[in-house]
Formats: sequence, C-alpha cells, structure tokens
Amino acid sequence: MDFPPHDDAPPLASPLAGVVAAFMPRLAEFAFEPGLLAAIDQHAAAVCDTLSSEPLEAFEALAALEALEAPIPMQRTVGREELTDYVLGFNDVLAEKGWEEPVGYDFATLRLTAICWLVREQDLLAF
Repeated sequence: MDFPPHDDAPPLASPLAGVVAAFMPRLAEFAFEPGLLAAIDQHAAAVCDTLSSEPLEAFEALAALEALEAPIPMQRTVGREELTDYVLGFNDVLAEKGWEEPVGYDFATLRLTAICWLVREQDLLAF
C-alpha cells in the first residue's frame, strides 16, 4: 500500500511525505476524540522502541533517573532514514494483506497516524 506524495512534492520525495499527506488530516481529530491522542502516543512509542538500536540502555537510563528522583522525561526520537525504512516495510505488509483505509481507526490507521505525528513533531521532512 503506497501513499503517493502530493503533486507539488519533489520527484524523489520520501515515502514519509505520502504518509503525511494521507494521514495529517486525522491529527485534527485529536480535539474530538480524547482517547485518540493516547492511542497515537502509544503507537508512536512502539515505533520508536522498534527502531531504537539500544533499548536496554534506555531502560537503564530511565532507572538511573528514577533513582535520582529526577522529573526529566526520556525523549524518544527516530531518524528519517530509519522511519522511512519502517514505513516501506509496513506498507509492503499492508499491500500483501490487501488493506484499505477504513472510515474509523484500526491498528494500521493508528500506526500510520502515529508515524505522521512523529514526522511532524520531529520535523523529519525538513531539508
């Protein structure tokens, strides 16, 4: 399942641009569905955890912060290249299953909306 970028996108636009074009409007629904933000946050965290190359170190760092009782939250970030590879693989699986975007939300829609949110929050389409 490919999400083509908008017509005004550069010819070699990232697959992330296609996901953003298709799912950015869904971010506006946060205002109307309170539980949606929590679901998107969980999916974004799962994507970040999946792409994290050192998950054990992150947990060790969090434990050290808790031991110091420091209220500093751990920032989850992803790189453009890693997230692009993830999107390509995820889209391949959706295409194999014949997935079509539903009116509401399913696992794939939540995951793709979370990817869109990560791209926006971390400014991954900026050059």
